[in-house]
Order: sequence, then structure tokens, then C-alpha cells
Amino acid sequence: MNISDAAQHAGLPAKTIRYYEDIGLVGPNRDTNGYRVFSERELHKLTFLARSRALGFSIEDCRALLALYEDQSRASSDVKRIAKEHLDEIETKIADLVAMRDTLSELVHACSGDDRPDCPILKGIEHASGPTKNS
Repeated sequence: MNISDAAQHAGLPAKTIRYYEDIGLVGPNRDTNGYRVFSERELHKLTFLARSRALGFSIEDCRALLALYEDQSRASSDVKRIAKEHLDEIETKIADLVAMRDTLSELVHACSGDDRPDCPILKGIEHASGPTKNS
């Protein structure tokens, strides 16, 4: 199967598949003309990677999960550890987003939105405490 067919099968752009090949996540064979030829095994890897990335796993987590998937003597605890760490990161991000939403909601409700220059939103941003994304 060529890269276009593999991309369609796995639901990934061909550019992403080339990237995955460049970083060693997949290794399709090459035809005599130099074109990539994807086996069922490689298609399965691509689909696995697409699903893992859709769940938000990092490339390195995907590499580890793929290695564990292919290791028939793996311990499920190794897989669970990676998934649990990722779940913890997601839960932290959700908590941060909820806090951001609540703060912004309070500021929006405090602003009268009229023609006066007084703006609780700008004052709230100016006097906000805690780390910022760029700090």
C-alpha cells in the first residue's frame, strides 16, 4: 500500500506519516522505484499512533506505548503508568481551564460594558496574581 492509501486508512496526513518515519516510529519498506510500501503491520502502527495522538499522548509516550504494545512480555503496569501520568496531566489542565473560565467570567460580569473608560476586566488582568503562561 502506498503512502496515500496508508494515510487514508490510518486517518493521518501523508506529511505526518513521513514525519513518523523520519523519527523512527514506522519503517515502511521501499519499492524498487523508491516509493514507500506499507505492510499491514505498518498500517496497524499508523492507526495505533493516530489513536494515541488523538488521546493527547506525546510523541515519546506514543513511542513507549508502541514498544509496549509490540512487547508480548510487557507488564500492564508499565502501560498503566504512562496512561495514568497522561491522565493526571489532563486533569491538571482541566482544573487550570476551569479556574481561568471562572476568573474571566467574574471579570466579564463585573464590567458594565458602557462608554466609560473604567474597565474591571483590564484592572483584573493588571492585578492578577499567580503565574502567567509566559513566566
